[in-house]
Amino acid sequence: MKIAVDAMGGDYAPSAIVEGAVQAVRELDCKIVLVGIKDVVQAELEKLGAKNLPIEIVHASETVEMDESPSLAYRKKKDSSVMVGVELVKTGAVDAFVSAGNTGAVMATALLKLRPMPGVTRAPIAVQLPTSKGRSVLLDAGANIDCKARNLLEFGIMGSIYSSFVSGKESPVVATLSIGEEEGKGNDVIRDAASLLKKSSINFLGNVEAKAVYKGDVDVIVCDGFVGNITLKVSESLAEMISKELRGIFENSLRGKLGYLLVRPFLDKFKKTVDHSEVGGAPLLGINGTVIISHGSSKAKSIKNAVMQAQKYTQMDINTKIRQGLEKNAALRDESEHQKPEQS
Repeated sequence: MKIAVDAMGGDYAPSAIVEGAVQAVRELDCKIVLVGIKDVVQAELEKLGAKNLPIEIVHASETVEMDESPSLAYRKKKDSSVMVGVELVKTGAVDAFVSAGNTGAVMATALLKLRPMPGVTRAPIAVQLPTSKGRSVLLDAGANIDCKARNLLEFGIMGSIYSSFVSGKESPVVATLSIGEEEGKGNDVIRDAASLLKKSSINFLGNVEAKAVYKGDVDVIVCDGFVGNITLKVSESLAEMISKELRGIFENSLRGKLGYLLVRPFLDKFKKTVDHSEVGGAPLLGINGTVIISHGSSKAKSIKNAVMQAQKYTQMDINTKIRQGLEKNAALRDESEHQKPEQS
């Protein structure tokens, strides 16, 4: 299997990205195509002694900056590492593309070049969240700010299929994120989406409140990208705050330092549970190809794990299963077109 990696994307590119790619080929059964400025990428490979590894470089003369407008980048930078990487997927030269670069640019380029699957009106980003019982999937994590009920129906179907890959469960529990568990809670979009999901072929529970996100009783949490991104960012900041506070407690006294030695194995286990680098990245679901979007702050370990995600996603042929799931519920998608206009 051959996977393209955006060598120029991310806060720590290119050094951390190239290092992660090297780790991936050494630990996984795959080949890597590093996309970026050839001389720069080659220099990083030489530093790591990766001369004889199954890694090739595809030159891309331009880089999309992290704060750059996605639409401008798509129109103006035709030879960016994002554009070239996605094009490799489109032509079949590689099986998947991984990028820790500008999320908006990666998403826009993937949608415009690879196109959505038949019946998909919005492509969501599906992130894995740690829970007390394993991992759940939340979507959308920020790709689509304003959604209609039909979009959330599609998210639920695609999320259920992706969750089966993540959790190994044949029939994952799906719920809509709302302000109350009772049927009828939430705005018009949530109520209409819940009505559609209830009629679908997936295992739909109903509404859950935000307090249920990390309990693990629900495998798939459906929401629009505005709510999903806020949920994700609040969770990340909370994890950082807890880590910082604990560090202060343990470092500020001799008793704290001694206590740290006793609890360190448990803290290390907790850190591994909440660390986004353990997952590596999130797929953009519902497109004709495999694109994994990594966190902008990704370092080598995260990139290696993102490559592993891309590899498994492709091997399990998740996209074909998503197409089948959408087709199975096509009548509901048509029904949603006749609902009253939803308020965003």
